[in-house]
Amino acid sequence: MTDQLELVARAEALSRTEDWPRAATAWQAVVEVNPVNGVHWDRLAQARFATGDHAGALCAYQRAEPLGVWPVRGPEPVPLTSIFPGEIAYRIACCHALLGDHDRAMAALARAAGAHLRDLDRAATDPNLEPLRDDPRFAALIGRPEHADLPRIEGWRTDLRTLRHEIGRRVPFPHLVDAGFQAAADDLDQAIADLDDARIVVGMWALLRRLGDGHARIDTDEAFPDWSRTLPVWFYLFAEGLFIPQVQPRHRELLGARVLAVDGRGVPEVIDALDPVLTRDNAYGPTASLPVWLRRPVFLHAVGVAGDPDTVTLTVALPDGTRRDVTLAAEPGPPPRRWPHECPPDSLRLTAGTGQPVPAYLREVDNPYWFEHVPAGNLVYFQFNSIGDKPDEPLDRFYQRLFRTVDQRDAAALVVDLRWNGGGNTFLAQPLVHHVIARERINRRGALFVIVGRSTFSAAQNTATMFDRHTNAVFVGEPTGSSPNFVGETVPFRLPYSGLRANVSDLYWQTSWPFDRRTAIAPDIYTPPTFAAFAAHRDPAMEAILDQLHRAAPAGGQVTCPPSFRIL
Repeated sequence: MTDQLELVARAEALSRTEDWPRAATAWQAVVEVNPVNGVHWDRLAQARFATGDHAGALCAYQRAEPLGVWPVRGPEPVPLTSIFPGEIAYRIACCHALLGDHDRAMAALARAAGAHLRDLDRAATDPNLEPLRDDPRFAALIGRPEHADLPRIEGWRTDLRTLRHEIGRRVPFPHLVDAGFQAAADDLDQAIADLDDARIVVGMWALLRRLGDGHARIDTDEAFPDWSRTLPVWFYLFAEGLFIPQVQPRHRELLGARVLAVDGRGVPEVIDALDPVLTRDNAYGPTASLPVWLRRPVFLHAVGVAGDPDTVTLTVALPDGTRRDVTLAAEPGPPPRRWPHECPPDSLRLTAGTGQPVPAYLREVDNPYWFEHVPAGNLVYFQFNSIGDKPDEPLDRFYQRLFRTVDQRDAAALVVDLRWNGGGNTFLAQPLVHHVIARERINRRGALFVIVGRSTFSAAQNTATMFDRHTNAVFVGEPTGSSPNFVGETVPFRLPYSGLRANVSDLYWQTSWPFDRRTAIAPDIYTPPTFAAFAAHRDPAMEAILDQLHRAAPAGGQVTCPPSFRIL
């Protein structure tokens, strides 16, 4: 009997070394004994294409397309390119074009576009499609040439048409789009002649807001660099209100101040004014994104909050109880990020420089992942801030070191802190859950805790959902910033006139059950972030976890709280 696994392993090794002639022969042997696996046909097509056998590649791609390509296997980096919508149809189009069959090439390219192909713009420069360049159907399908020389009004209307086209092409479930979308888009098209650039962009954001897509956005930093200027203070919404937890040194008197008004408008009114541009998966996500918008006066002016696009007057209650108005000017700097994920070396944070230990949850927020053993409760605290490999220690090696510590210490509990994690690569998170499942001592109620919050989003939401579905984790914190099942992905495209980069998601992530209609993963232990706890260098989430471990300790046992988690 033929050893099919050995055949595949040999073919994969040849593809990995790009020995394409021998790889094509090896994959041919694979499909002869197993013709029902789309991955094998895709590999054969890849090898044949690389050798210049476009007719052979076409036949193999035509076999792969109806079978589908999954799961992710083989030499290509995860995720395998062919798993994405429309990708195999695009490759079929390339084969037809190189074989001189323009009609079939155009039909396949149209099929790829209709299947939500990512990065359709690449067709304009792909040398494999060069034979189609002069075909008017090609320009009609993918052509979005530069329109910088268009009159301003027509140029912006061209951008709006492009945005509407891409939304229609990418949104995986059209019924998710707000019923008023088309009318709102028509209204914006009519209003463009009377709006300045910033207000047009705000109008486009408001259209994206109707998609129910927290990943939908417009990046203005490259096309309009002046708009990236930000206020020299940072904001965060605590349970008690909007506060300033971080400032540039010359504004140290504002550190810890509560914001009462922006240009005379109360904070609730400001939030309402910004609501149309706060794209979201649920109601909790905007509490994380709102403070970023508040730092950019150009947009506060565009939504009618600020009287000037360059300065803002804040009415604040200072820590000493006095109230004052402070006018701040926007300054050049890096694009704003969600606090606390930006800490310029010269900025001041309320929890730093006081002589007290910086709470663990704020200590290394810009480190993608790190952990420490905490003697109190004999727990391992793992802060997971971004799901992507670090050059010096990829996640697979990190997981091995993490769980080696868990095992060697005979840890009584594992805490996975996702509260600042905005996402990354979901494929890299799955092994983490597998490690947990393999350890019955950890995968039990009261020994596994997951901290989540408003910034737990995208791939981090998928990670939280996998913990929710497959483990016995206790969730602590506040609701996640996304839903267990959600529309989301980052696949930006360029608007031809303005040069803006826009993003509309093209995938539906069903990491939970199909009938799971929760808007968020709610915590089992609710510990919303409070300014009182923040100012006192306390972490209510970890305090609650340590309290649970204390309650579960054997009679006479004691859990001593370390300074970085203080229980007062």
